[in-house]
Amino acid sequence: MQGNDINHKASDRLLKMPGKLDRGPVEFASRVAPRRGELMEIATRTVVSIPPTMAIIGAAQAMTACGFRRLPVTDPGTNRVLGIMTASDIISLLGGGEKQNLVTIKHGGNLLAAVNESVREIMSAHYLSLRTTQTIDDALDLILGRKIGGLPIVDAEETLCGIVTERDVLALLGTGASPLSVEEVMSTSLRVTAPESSIRAATREMGRCRFRRLPVVSEDVLFGIITSTDIVRYMGTGEVFDRLVTGNVEEVMDLPVRTLMKGELVTTTPEVPINAAARVMLDRGIGALPVIEDSRLIGLVTEFDMVRAFAEARD
Repeated sequence: MQGNDINHKASDRLLKMPGKLDRGPVEFASRVAPRRGELMEIATRTVVSIPPTMAIIGAAQAMTACGFRRLPVTDPGTNRVLGIMTASDIISLLGGGEKQNLVTIKHGGNLLAAVNESVREIMSAHYLSLRTTQTIDDALDLILGRKIGGLPIVDAEETLCGIVTERDVLALLGTGASPLSVEEVMSTSLRVTAPESSIRAATREMGRCRFRRLPVVSEDVLFGIITSTDIVRYMGTGEVFDRLVTGNVEEVMDLPVRTLMKGELVTTTPEVPINAAARVMLDRGIGALPVIEDSRLIGLVTEFDMVRAFAEARD
Protein backbone atom coordinates (compact mmCIF):
# COMPACT_ATOMS: atom_id res chain seq x y z
CA MET A 1 0.00 0.00 0.00
CA GLN A 2 1.14 3.53 -0.62
CA GLY A 3 -0.07 7.10 -0.46
CA ASN A 4 0.11 9.32 -3.53
CA ASP A 5 -0.52 13.05 -3.96
CA ILE A 6 0.47 14.05 -7.48
CA ASN A 7 -0.58 17.20 -9.35
CA HIS A 8 -1.25 16.94 -13.11
CA LYS A 9 -3.90 17.87 -15.69
CA ALA A 10 -6.15 15.74 -17.91
CA SER A 11 -9.54 15.64 -19.60
CA ASP A 12 -12.55 13.52 -18.64
CA ARG A 13 -12.57 10.16 -20.36
CA LEU A 14 -12.92 6.45 -20.02
CA LEU A 15 -9.71 5.00 -18.68
CA LYS A 16 -8.95 1.43 -19.73
CA MET A 17 -5.41 0.42 -18.91
CA PRO A 18 -4.56 -3.28 -18.82
CA GLY A 19 -1.08 -2.65 -17.42
CA LYS A 20 1.55 -5.34 -17.93
CA LEU A 21 -0.86 -8.24 -17.81
CA ASP A 22 -4.01 -9.06 -19.72
CA ARG A 23 -6.57 -8.07 -17.11
CA GLY A 24 -9.93 -8.83 -18.61
CA PRO A 25 -13.04 -8.67 -16.45
CA VAL A 26 -13.41 -11.41 -13.86
CA GLU A 27 -16.87 -12.93 -14.02
CA PHE A 28 -18.63 -13.79 -10.77
CA ALA A 29 -21.92 -15.62 -10.48
CA SER A 30 -24.28 -14.01 -7.99
CA ARG A 31 -24.54 -17.04 -5.75
CA VAL A 32 -24.12 -17.14 -2.01
CA ALA A 33 -22.55 -19.86 0.08
CA PRO A 34 -24.87 -22.01 2.16
CA ARG A 35 -23.32 -21.13 5.52
CA ARG A 36 -25.87 -19.07 7.39
CA GLY A 37 -25.70 -16.67 10.29
CA GLU A 38 -27.87 -14.25 12.17
CA LEU A 39 -27.96 -10.83 10.55
CA MET A 40 -28.23 -8.87 13.78
CA GLU A 41 -24.90 -10.30 14.94
CA ILE A 42 -23.02 -8.11 12.47
CA ALA A 43 -25.46 -5.21 12.14
CA THR A 44 -25.02 -1.80 13.71
CA ARG A 45 -27.80 -1.59 16.29
CA THR A 46 -27.35 2.01 17.41
CA VAL A 47 -28.42 3.76 14.23
CA VAL A 48 -28.37 7.48 13.49
CA SER A 49 -31.70 8.38 11.94
CA ILE A 50 -33.36 11.66 11.02
CA PRO A 51 -36.97 12.89 10.93
CA PRO A 52 -38.60 13.75 7.59
CA THR A 53 -38.97 17.37 8.73
CA MET A 54 -35.22 17.92 9.11
CA ALA A 55 -33.75 20.40 6.64
CA ILE A 56 -31.60 18.93 3.87
CA ILE A 57 -28.64 20.93 5.14
CA GLY A 58 -29.15 19.38 8.58
CA ALA A 59 -29.07 15.91 7.07
CA ALA A 60 -25.85 16.72 5.21
CA GLN A 61 -24.34 17.96 8.46
CA ALA A 62 -25.37 14.76 10.25
CA MET A 63 -23.92 12.59 7.47
CA THR A 64 -20.68 14.57 7.60
CA ALA A 65 -20.40 14.38 11.38
CA CYS A 66 -21.03 10.62 11.43
CA GLY A 67 -19.12 9.77 8.26
CA PHE A 68 -22.14 7.90 6.87
CA ARG A 69 -23.32 7.75 3.25
CA ARG A 70 -26.92 7.01 4.23
CA LEU A 71 -29.34 7.83 7.03
CA PRO A 72 -32.71 6.17 7.63
CA VAL A 73 -35.59 8.67 7.81
CA THR A 74 -37.91 7.69 10.64
CA ASP A 75 -41.10 8.83 12.29
CA PRO A 76 -40.04 10.56 15.54
CA GLY A 77 -42.87 9.00 17.56
CA THR A 78 -42.80 5.38 16.44
CA ASN A 79 -39.27 5.06 14.94
CA ARG A 80 -40.87 3.48 11.87
CA VAL A 81 -38.75 3.79 8.73
CA LEU A 82 -40.24 6.19 6.18
CA GLY A 83 -37.37 6.34 3.73
CA ILE A 84 -33.63 6.65 3.22
CA MET A 85 -31.50 9.75 2.69
CA THR A 86 -28.26 8.98 0.88
CA ALA A 87 -25.19 10.71 -0.48
CA SER A 88 -26.61 9.98 -3.94
CA ASP A 89 -29.62 12.16 -3.09
CA ILE A 90 -27.27 15.06 -2.29
CA ILE A 91 -25.39 14.49 -5.55
CA SER A 92 -28.66 14.47 -7.46
CA LEU A 93 -29.72 17.71 -5.75
CA LEU A 94 -26.47 19.47 -6.64
CA GLY A 95 -26.70 18.62 -10.31
CA GLY A 96 -26.29 14.89 -10.71
CA GLY A 97 -29.91 13.94 -11.33
CA GLU A 98 -33.60 14.74 -11.29
CA LYS A 99 -33.59 16.08 -7.72
CA GLN A 100 -31.73 19.17 -8.89
CA ASN A 101 -35.17 20.43 -9.98
CA LEU A 102 -35.70 21.42 -6.36
CA VAL A 103 -32.89 23.95 -6.81
CA THR A 104 -33.21 24.98 -10.43
CA ILE A 105 -36.98 25.03 -10.88
CA LYS A 106 -38.67 25.41 -7.50
CA HIS A 107 -36.09 27.85 -6.12
CA GLY A 108 -34.75 29.42 -9.33
CA GLY A 109 -31.19 28.23 -8.73
CA ASN A 110 -31.08 29.48 -5.13
CA LEU A 111 -29.13 26.79 -3.28
CA LEU A 112 -29.62 28.32 0.16
CA ALA A 113 -33.40 28.17 -0.19
CA ALA A 114 -33.36 24.63 -1.55
CA VAL A 115 -31.23 23.09 1.20
CA ASN A 116 -33.57 24.50 3.83
CA GLU A 117 -36.38 22.37 2.42
CA SER A 118 -37.15 19.19 4.39
CA VAL A 119 -35.47 15.89 3.58
CA ARG A 120 -38.83 14.44 2.53
CA GLU A 121 -38.36 16.45 -0.69
CA ILE A 122 -35.38 14.38 -1.85
CA MET A 123 -35.29 11.22 0.29
CA SER A 124 -35.95 7.84 -1.28
CA ALA A 125 -39.37 6.75 -0.03
CA HIS A 126 -39.12 3.43 -1.87
CA TYR A 127 -36.33 1.46 -0.26
CA LEU A 128 -35.24 -2.11 0.37
CA SER A 129 -34.90 -3.40 3.92
CA LEU A 130 -34.21 -6.57 5.84
CA ARG A 131 -36.08 -8.15 8.75
CA THR A 132 -34.47 -8.85 12.09
CA THR A 133 -35.13 -12.55 11.49
CA GLN A 134 -33.15 -12.68 8.26
CA THR A 135 -29.62 -13.91 7.77
CA ILE A 136 -26.26 -12.67 6.54
CA ASP A 137 -26.85 -14.58 3.32
CA ASP A 138 -30.09 -12.67 2.81
CA ALA A 139 -28.13 -9.44 3.16
CA LEU A 140 -25.58 -10.69 0.64
CA ASP A 141 -28.33 -11.48 -1.85
CA LEU A 142 -29.45 -7.85 -1.82
CA ILE A 143 -26.02 -6.23 -1.56
CA LEU A 144 -24.62 -8.26 -4.46
CA GLY A 145 -27.79 -8.66 -6.50
CA ARG A 146 -29.02 -5.08 -6.24
CA LYS A 147 -25.67 -3.35 -5.65
CA ILE A 148 -26.87 -1.64 -2.51
CA GLY A 149 -24.26 -0.40 -0.06
CA GLY A 150 -26.43 -0.49 3.06
CA LEU A 151 -29.82 -1.71 4.21
CA PRO A 152 -31.97 -0.79 7.21
CA ILE A 153 -33.13 -3.67 9.38
CA VAL A 154 -36.71 -3.50 10.63
CA ASP A 155 -39.13 -5.60 12.65
CA ALA A 156 -42.64 -6.64 11.65
CA GLU A 157 -43.94 -3.12 12.39
CA GLU A 158 -41.24 -1.50 10.20
CA THR A 159 -39.54 -0.14 13.33
CA LEU A 160 -35.85 0.58 12.79
CA CYS A 161 -33.70 -1.99 14.63
CA GLY A 162 -30.34 -1.68 12.91
CA ILE A 163 -28.47 -1.23 9.65
CA VAL A 164 -26.08 -3.50 7.76
CA THR A 165 -23.57 -2.26 5.17
CA GLU A 166 -21.04 -3.63 2.74
CA ARG A 167 -18.40 -2.76 5.31
CA ASP A 168 -20.09 -4.84 8.00
CA VAL A 169 -20.22 -7.84 5.68
CA LEU A 170 -16.62 -7.30 4.56
CA ALA A 171 -15.45 -7.22 8.18
CA LEU A 172 -16.98 -10.68 8.61
CA LEU A 173 -16.06 -12.31 5.31
CA GLY A 174 -12.61 -10.71 5.11
CA THR A 175 -11.38 -12.91 7.94
CA GLY A 176 -11.66 -15.94 5.67
CA ALA A 177 -8.74 -17.07 3.56
CA SER A 178 -8.72 -16.25 -0.14
CA PRO A 179 -6.07 -17.00 -2.77
CA LEU A 180 -7.12 -14.02 -4.89
CA SER A 181 -5.06 -10.91 -5.49
CA VAL A 182 -6.30 -7.38 -6.08
CA GLU A 183 -5.84 -7.61 -9.84
CA GLU A 184 -8.23 -10.57 -9.99
CA VAL A 185 -11.15 -8.64 -8.51
CA MET A 186 -10.52 -4.99 -9.43
CA SER A 187 -12.38 -3.01 -12.09
CA THR A 188 -10.19 -1.95 -15.01
CA SER A 189 -12.54 0.09 -17.22
CA LEU A 190 -12.89 3.27 -15.22
CA ARG A 191 -14.59 6.58 -15.70
CA VAL A 192 -12.15 9.27 -14.64
CA THR A 193 -12.16 13.03 -14.38
CA ALA A 194 -9.49 15.73 -14.42
CA PRO A 195 -8.40 18.10 -11.63
CA GLU A 196 -9.77 21.12 -13.50
CA SER A 197 -13.10 19.52 -14.41
CA SER A 198 -16.04 21.14 -12.67
CA ILE A 199 -17.85 19.77 -9.65
CA ARG A 200 -20.96 19.96 -11.82
CA ALA A 201 -19.44 17.59 -14.39
CA ALA A 202 -18.39 15.17 -11.65
CA THR A 203 -21.84 15.09 -10.04
CA ARG A 204 -23.49 14.57 -13.42
CA GLU A 205 -21.18 11.65 -14.20
CA MET A 206 -21.67 10.11 -10.76
CA GLY A 207 -25.42 10.54 -11.00
CA ARG A 208 -25.69 9.21 -14.55
CA CYS A 209 -23.54 6.15 -13.93
CA ARG A 210 -24.52 5.70 -10.27
CA PHE A 211 -20.90 5.86 -9.17
CA ARG A 212 -19.83 6.65 -5.62
CA ARG A 213 -16.40 7.83 -6.70
CA LEU A 214 -14.37 9.08 -9.66
CA PRO A 215 -10.58 8.85 -9.91
CA VAL A 216 -9.00 12.19 -10.77
CA VAL A 217 -6.34 11.55 -13.41
CA SER A 218 -3.89 13.74 -15.29
CA GLU A 219 -1.77 12.35 -18.13
CA ASP A 220 -2.48 8.79 -16.97
CA VAL A 221 -1.21 9.57 -13.48
CA LEU A 222 -3.52 9.49 -10.47
CA PHE A 223 -4.05 12.92 -8.95
CA GLY A 224 -6.62 11.87 -6.38
CA ILE A 225 -10.17 10.59 -6.06
CA ILE A 226 -13.48 12.40 -5.66
CA THR A 227 -16.18 10.56 -3.71
CA SER A 228 -19.83 11.00 -2.84
CA THR A 229 -18.70 11.56 0.75
CA ASP A 230 -16.53 14.48 -0.40
CA ILE A 231 -19.54 16.10 -2.02
CA VAL A 232 -21.72 15.63 1.07
CA ARG A 233 -18.89 17.05 3.20
CA TYR A 234 -18.72 20.06 0.87
CA MET A 235 -22.26 20.90 1.91
CA GLY A 236 -22.20 19.53 5.46
CA THR A 237 -19.18 21.54 6.61
CA GLY A 238 -20.62 24.76 5.20
CA GLU A 239 -17.74 25.20 2.74
CA VAL A 240 -20.20 25.37 -0.14
CA PHE A 241 -21.91 28.38 1.46
CA ASP A 242 -18.62 30.14 2.20
CA ARG A 243 -18.10 30.26 -1.57
CA LEU A 244 -21.53 31.65 -2.37
CA VAL A 245 -21.94 35.33 -3.24
CA THR A 246 -25.36 35.54 -4.90
CA GLY A 247 -26.69 32.28 -3.49
CA ASN A 248 -26.95 30.72 -6.96
CA VAL A 249 -25.88 27.09 -7.24
CA GLU A 250 -23.86 27.85 -10.39
CA GLU A 251 -21.20 29.62 -8.31
CA VAL A 252 -20.21 26.52 -6.40
CA MET A 253 -20.82 23.86 -9.04
CA ASP A 254 -18.49 25.45 -11.59
CA LEU A 255 -15.48 25.15 -9.27
CA PRO A 256 -12.86 22.49 -10.15
CA VAL A 257 -13.07 19.08 -8.47
CA ARG A 258 -9.62 19.59 -6.96
CA THR A 259 -11.38 22.02 -4.61
CA LEU A 260 -12.96 19.04 -2.82
CA MET A 261 -9.96 16.74 -2.62
CA LYS A 262 -8.54 16.58 0.88
CA GLY A 263 -6.50 14.20 2.98
CA GLU A 264 -4.19 11.32 2.18
CA LEU A 265 -4.74 9.14 -0.85
CA VAL A 266 -4.31 5.45 -0.03
CA THR A 267 -3.56 3.12 -2.94
CA THR A 268 -2.62 -0.49 -3.52
CA THR A 269 -0.84 -2.58 -6.16
CA PRO A 270 -2.18 -5.46 -8.28
CA GLU A 271 -0.27 -8.31 -6.60
CA VAL A 272 -1.51 -7.55 -3.07
CA PRO A 273 -3.72 -10.33 -1.60
CA ILE A 274 -7.32 -9.24 -1.18
CA ASN A 275 -7.21 -10.13 2.52
CA ALA A 276 -4.49 -7.52 3.03
CA ALA A 277 -6.28 -4.94 0.89
CA ALA A 278 -9.54 -5.54 2.75
CA ARG A 279 -7.78 -5.01 6.07
CA VAL A 280 -6.42 -1.65 4.90
CA MET A 281 -9.88 -0.57 3.75
CA LEU A 282 -11.46 -1.57 7.07
CA ASP A 283 -8.69 -0.06 9.21
CA ARG A 284 -8.75 3.22 7.30
CA GLY A 285 -12.52 3.36 6.88
CA ILE A 286 -12.34 3.80 3.10
CA GLY A 287 -14.58 2.28 0.47
CA ALA A 288 -12.11 1.82 -2.40
CA LEU A 289 -8.43 1.59 -3.25
CA PRO A 290 -6.98 2.85 -6.56
CA VAL A 291 -4.63 0.23 -8.00
CA ILE A 292 -1.26 1.55 -9.17
CA GLU A 293 1.37 -0.11 -11.36
CA ASP A 294 4.48 1.66 -12.67
CA SER A 295 3.08 4.96 -11.33
CA ARG A 296 -0.08 4.57 -13.43
CA LEU A 297 -3.66 3.96 -12.41
CA ILE A 298 -4.71 0.56 -13.79
CA GLY A 299 -7.82 -0.20 -11.75
CA LEU A 300 -9.98 0.36 -8.72
CA VAL A 301 -11.00 -2.18 -6.08
CA THR A 302 -14.05 -1.41 -3.95
CA GLU A 303 -15.80 -2.83 -0.90
CA PHE A 304 -18.37 -4.30 -3.27
CA ASP A 305 -15.63 -6.05 -5.26
CA MET A 306 -14.21 -7.49 -2.04
CA VAL A 307 -17.56 -8.67 -0.68
CA ARG A 308 -18.35 -10.35 -3.98
CA ALA A 309 -14.98 -12.12 -4.07
CA PHE A 310 -15.14 -13.35 -0.47
CA ALA A 311 -18.72 -14.53 -0.97
CA GLU A 312 -17.55 -16.57 -3.96
CA ALA A 313 -14.75 -18.07 -1.89
CA ARG A 314 -17.29 -19.39 0.62
CA ASP A 315 -19.09 -21.44 -2.01
